This record gives sequence, C-alpha cells and structure tokens, in this order.
Amino acid sequence: MERIPSARRATPADGGLVTEIITLAFANDPLWRWALRREDGRSDHQRAFWRLFVEGALRYQWTWITDGGEATSIWIPPGGNELSDEQEERLSELAAEYLGSASDAYLELLARFDAAHPRTEPHYYLTLLGTHPEHRGRGIGMWLLAHDLELIDGEHRPAYLESSNPANNRRYESVGFVPAGDFSYPGNGPHVTTMWRPAR
Repeated sequence: MERIPSARRATPADGGLVTEIITLAFANDPLWRWALRREDGRSDHQRAFWRLFVEGALRYQWTWITDGGEATSIWIPPGGNELSDEQEERLSELAAEYLGSASDAYLELLARFDAAHPRTEPHYYLTLLGTHPEHRGRGIGMWLLAHDLELIDGEHRPAYLESSNPANNRRYESVGFVPAGDFSYPGNGPHVTTMWRPAR
C-alpha cells in the first residue's frame, strides 16, 4: 500500500539531507549538468554548490521536505534573497576553483537568472524542487508543490519559478504557472523558462 505523503519545514539540521536530494535530482538536469560541468568530467563538486544554496534558503522557514525524505522544495519568501553577501562571494570562489574556463559563463548564467527575476510584486520564489531518483515517478514532487501552493494561496501571494527542464513546463502549468519569459546559458546553451503564478 502506497504511503500517503506528508511534509514538514526543514531546519538547518536537515541541510545535509536536502542537499543530497537536490544534488541527485539535478545531476542530469539539461541546464545544471551543463553549467556545472568540469573539464575532467568529475561531478563530486556539485554538492558544494547546491549546499550553498540550501544554506542560503534555510535562513528562512520555507524549505519543505517530505517526511520520508523523498522530495524537497526550496522557497525564498517575499522580501528574501537566495544568498547572503558572504555566500555570494563563496559561490564565486567555488566557480573559480572547480569550473575552470567555464566559471565566467556560470556566473553570467546566474546574472541572467537575476535579470529575468520579476521585481514589481512581492512573491514566493521556488528556487529548487527535487525528488530523490529512487522515488521518481510517484508524483511526490508535484504533491509537495501542491502542498506549498495551498499555503501560499492562503496568503493570497503570487509565486515565481524558473524551469531548467522543458519536460517539466507542463507540470508547472497544470498547477497554475504560466510562461513569462526565457533565457539561455551563454553561447546559446540550454534553455530556461521563467514562469509566474498569479495570486489566488
């Protein structure tokens, strides 16, 4: 019998588990496997990048995790930001240390994320949504997203995300997000779709 999902707010003590889920979930993502590629082909550095974003988000109380550790959603609430100034500096250091000649393109990609981000209306920002590979195909990630959106709707706030995998766009549209714009990795690389969900 399939277990009924439940979710809780992640705490700093969950940082390792949240990072593990995100690292595995995005290992083969069309954009991030390209943006985080290394000249030597290794991938063990990716965890350090994702850990930084997880730590940045855990400053708030809007990172969620299913009780079985199958999926996680990482939100930045209205008025928040993804990283502190110190974390931004550390991210640049990681790019220089691990990405070599691709570090400039990685930082330019992040600048494009920032430039595309809407500023006109306070909103919840879904930075990352990931399901552990062992639990894919069961709808747990979308269940968690619906759980989160119900809470956001209770506040009558809009929501925003960037879809780095075109295969997920229809899933997001099914819960009320609509395409708002797009950009790509420098040099006409993988494509990103920005999506907006009006307040309800």
